[in-house]
Amino acid sequence: MTALDRTPATDRILRPWQDPALPVADRVEALLEEMTLEEKIGQLGSRWIGNDMQDEQVAQPEEDTGTHNVAPMQDVFAAAGTVPFEESVRHGLGHLTRVFGSTPVTAAEGAAEVVRLQHEVVKQSRLGIPALVHEECLTGFTTYGATVYPTAIAWGATFDPGLVERMASAIGRDMRAVGVHQGLSPVLDVVRDYRWGRVEETLGEDPYLVAMLGSAYVRGLEKAGVIATLKHFAGYSASRAARNHGPVPMGRRELMDTILPTFETAIAEGGARSVMNSYCDLDGVPSVADPWLLTEVLREEWGFTGTVVSDYWAVAFLATMHQVAADAEDAGVQALSAGIDVELPDTLGFGQHLADRVRRGELPEALIDRAARRLLTQKIELGLLDPDWTPEKSVAESETVDLDSAGNRELARELAERSVVLLDAGAALPLLGEGRPELRRVAVVGPCADDPRTFMGCYAFPNHVLPRYPGLGLGIETRGLLDALRAELPDAEIVHERGCDWRDADRSGFADATRAAREADLCVAVVGDLAGLFGQGTSGEGCDAEDLRLPGVQEDLLTELAATGTPVVVVVVSGRPYALGDVRDKAAALVQAFMPGQEGGAAVAGVLSGRVQPCGKLPVQIPRTHGGQPGTYLQPPLGADSHGISNLDPSPLFPFGYGASYTTFEIGELEISETEVPTDGEFTVSVRVRNTGPRAGEEVVQLYLHDVLAQVTRPVRQLTGFARVRLEPGESARATFTVHTDRTAFIGRDLRRVVEPGDLDVLVGTSASDLPCRGRVRLTGPLRHVGRGRRLVTPVEVTPVGVTPAPGAGATRQGGSDGGQS
Repeated sequence: MTALDRTPATDRILRPWQDPALPVADRVEALLEEMTLEEKIGQLGSRWIGNDMQDEQVAQPEEDTGTHNVAPMQDVFAAAGTVPFEESVRHGLGHLTRVFGSTPVTAAEGAAEVVRLQHEVVKQSRLGIPALVHEECLTGFTTYGATVYPTAIAWGATFDPGLVERMASAIGRDMRAVGVHQGLSPVLDVVRDYRWGRVEETLGEDPYLVAMLGSAYVRGLEKAGVIATLKHFAGYSASRAARNHGPVPMGRRELMDTILPTFETAIAEGGARSVMNSYCDLDGVPSVADPWLLTEVLREEWGFTGTVVSDYWAVAFLATMHQVAADAEDAGVQALSAGIDVELPDTLGFGQHLADRVRRGELPEALIDRAARRLLTQKIELGLLDPDWTPEKSVAESETVDLDSAGNRELARELAERSVVLLDAGAALPLLGEGRPELRRVAVVGPCADDPRTFMGCYAFPNHVLPRYPGLGLGIETRGLLDALRAELPDAEIVHERGCDWRDADRSGFADATRAAREADLCVAVVGDLAGLFGQGTSGEGCDAEDLRLPGVQEDLLTELAATGTPVVVVVVSGRPYALGDVRDKAAALVQAFMPGQEGGAAVAGVLSGRVQPCGKLPVQIPRTHGGQPGTYLQPPLGADSHGISNLDPSPLFPFGYGASYTTFEIGELEISETEVPTDGEFTVSVRVRNTGPRAGEEVVQLYLHDVLAQVTRPVRQLTGFARVRLEPGESARATFTVHTDRTAFIGRDLRRVVEPGDLDVLVGTSASDLPCRGRVRLTGPLRHVGRGRRLVTPVEVTPVGVTPAPGAGATRQGGSDGGQS
């Protein structure tokens, strides 16, 4: 079809790039040939209209200090918004930034603004290429009135990729219905230090767990037609002293073994089409300007073909924060050369000055073409250049979409319930049931007891934007734990005292709280975090911790409550694990909830009462002391044991993967298919798990490996596979893991990934410290180098014991190309 052919329906001229019958690559090349240099550069930028997050526009709550900026130093770049929108899109535009996520707008209002802006983009530019619309979606669609799901660290506690994928699909459907094309999620940073404020945004401290759950999220979002954006690439979570934007003094071996596999897996197994750089520098090289990271590893080694978008203002930060660029223009050249394709959230470094540099011979036009080609490919894949596309059609479903539907809330409830971790039931839990004492009066105290915001992450709209609009409430139906307990325990009198704030030093409420506890049969103390931005909370972006003591005077409150003699059930609602060694001895029971979202109140109340069978597992350790121990379980021998050469005990209070239940499970009968396996072979590991308790429940069977002798230090144990198994009382099932030797690979001394001959310890159990099944496999043959295309997943089958499944039924296979265990 030629440029003069016409569409039968409209009789308009159909350009080659508008023809859906042509291959996408041909359409892209035809469009690039038609575009001027300035038009290609226009595709590399973005525009944030409606950003009201500047200091002078912030309505400060009384107790707050500082700012509510959505990113540090953004006031420095306010000038990006001074150019009239019509002028800024004269040569075209790559992205529209957060039309829904900047101010409280309804779905209809946001859709109308998308239509208005897209019409301007199409009208003002010669070729009429629409912009991509992107939004945040870490705890759901970050917009007014949308469902707030649990935080990512709570997804980690579910160990349930299938459930995470279902949630992501629901989020993607809602976003696509209102004209959004790209979501800035998931966060695939592996936790290295619990003090980092953004721990709540991560999926945990183990690369395999993060990779499986992150890939599941990507699949869900992408299947809904929304581009998933992996962030933050790479190393952000390992900043020195856990300080936001701090330098990362990490060697390449640790980076390649611990940090990068999560991204590689989400691309290979999840199909992610976008990556966002990290703000940090890696050993002195800012990620946004690192060609080794953005081009050699991401493109050449992994074969990634999507777009790399900058984190907000990261390009300009090369000049203002990293001080490796002379100015924003120089920063743009460095970022583009390294492999950044689109600058977000506004155009500063990727402006039309790039055309002058090309014409002066200072910048190859091929770099402009490279980035534009990648973005235009996605616009064509999304249908934005099809002849029947219109701004109105892109938001057609907005008239009927319910961003907080009953289906969404049911998913949020399921995630919340499965994420709550019972650390210690003690003698107090469950509160209800046969043989339990009657509860006539229950005191509910603590700063997190009656504030639903404490159950939501920093990127949830009620915490992210609505603090600047105190008159609007939360925009969704939700309730805190206090109201949920009143509904859960209708026969008990529930009294409430706050006791203290979530972070200040005011003890004036202690007396009322202890009096309420003393006069009650039971006290439920709800302590932890309130998420915010840049110092406005105790968890969240820019809310880093000096140590791992509960914020403010909350631990002191627990001490006084315990002194009353009334049993105290401690519920920690937090975005990071806090050191609970001193708390455990004072608690009649201990529960950890990682910000379980808008349905979290009922979920936690259900676990306390016993209505909900707890099945969450720790995606991070619970530390014993406030400081002085390694950040995570993933340690080599010198990090996992003091060996008597240090007075500091590195062992956690509760290990990675731990989670108790109101029933009991037994794991045994280990079977390993082969005791000797070639370095290019595979073996199976099988165990029997049995419910030995009185209630139906779920156990997460966890497979760990340990390299007995290697050319570099290796972790004492590392998660290699997992399977969630549901069993009725007395039932048994067999979990069988298929382990390819690729899953034992590591970065050797020459910085190449190798499978090394030698002995492997095989460990299976219910946490990193409870591993009753132990065996050994010997890898034989030559050292083998592996790279792209290696096996990244450990498939697992769960089969009922004593039941022969019919063909195609009975056994549940988990893993493989779908990337996870559910």
